[in-house]
Amino acid sequence: MAAVSPASRFSASQFSAANPKAKPFPSSFIQFRLSPSRHFPSSSSAAAAAAVPSLPRKSFSTSISCSVRPEYIPNRISDPHYVRVFDTTLRDGEQSPGATMTSKEKLDIARQLIKLGVDVIEAGFPAASKDDFEAVKAIAEEIGNAVDEDGYVPVICGLSRCNEKDIRTAWDAVKYAKRPRIHTFIATSPIHMKYKLRKSKEEVVEIARSMVSFARSLGCEDVEFSPEDAGRSDREFLYQILEEVIKAGATTLNIPDTVGINLPSEFGQLIADIKANTPGIENVIISTHCQNDLGLSTANTLAGAYSGARQVEVTINGIGERAGNASLEEVVMAIKCRGEHVLGGLYTGINTKHITMASKMVEDYSGLQVQPHKAIVGANAFAHESGIHQCDNNEVRTAHTVQWGGPVGGESKNGE
Repeated sequence: MAAVSPASRFSASQFSAANPKAKPFPSSFIQFRLSPSRHFPSSSSAAAAAAVPSLPRKSFSTSISCSVRPEYIPNRISDPHYVRVFDTTLRDGEQSPGATMTSKEKLDIARQLIKLGVDVIEAGFPAASKDDFEAVKAIAEEIGNAVDEDGYVPVICGLSRCNEKDIRTAWDAVKYAKRPRIHTFIATSPIHMKYKLRKSKEEVVEIARSMVSFARSLGCEDVEFSPEDAGRSDREFLYQILEEVIKAGATTLNIPDTVGINLPSEFGQLIADIKANTPGIENVIISTHCQNDLGLSTANTLAGAYSGARQVEVTINGIGERAGNASLEEVVMAIKCRGEHVLGGLYTGINTKHITMASKMVEDYSGLQVQPHKAIVGANAFAHESGIHQCDNNEVRTAHTVQWGGPVGGESKNGE
């Protein structure tokens, strides 16, 4: 994984040690259990994730990047607190209008993603065009084989629709990586099945099952399946189709809020319900993919992670189609800053010192300017004109520089 100074390293035994009892929630947050009457606090994105009983808290500090990540096994994670970070900047992010990137630029960004230490890079949609295929293949060949001294190498993933041509093309692009993955999807909401697919539930289930099985038959041992528009899909139908793709060999089940319509309480409950009611769910990883149409993608992602998802799909600067995706920097820093105390001890393997450079690179290559008040990476994120918060902001400024390599903020125009 990305290099961490010796002083920052922890032993595996320290990571596995859990406190005898979890700390109580801060008084500013509402603690509640999984029940029909549950709701999420609306005052904080981090607090919005509290929907299930908390896991034992880890004994490590969240003030520095974690230096130990569990061994990669496609369908399980040995440490229940670890959250895989799936970056889709090069696929979903590039679907932003006007965000076209060259193959060289995609490769440069992929190199930066290695420095960040993302677990999975969704490098593109190989069947979309010859150029996209070649870009994904190049990333698989170089980045997908760049094993560091700790054994870290990212999974290289290619997206495909649920048809043999797309899946075979995706495999032909990613198979050169040490850890290749095929990500295939089909719509499951009533409106999508009726008007887009024009297929019955039974037909959709059979397509999903057979295409996951086909992906596995090609030799791919890491297959992710997404029920598109899961946020508006019938629960019982979701349990059914997810059960079938698990039987067919899926290793990760990605649950997308495709149109960004869910609130944190709804999305957290969706993940909890899937975890509780899908046969075989203990044999796969649950993932989240949240669009930002209502400005809730980060909150929904955190809610999903707290409810049991152990992969989060994100993009640098939150770029993506329409209003964008859950922002990597927001999700990662929320887990880093609040994971131990509010999110039940969750943590990631991201080296946060490389966030600012990744943000600037994506901004330059995509042409999508980061708004000044964007959380974490915006020019004004650590600056303001009034002097009322200067004492507090000096501490934040230091943390900003040390933790994720950002510019020093907290400047005051009036000198106070």
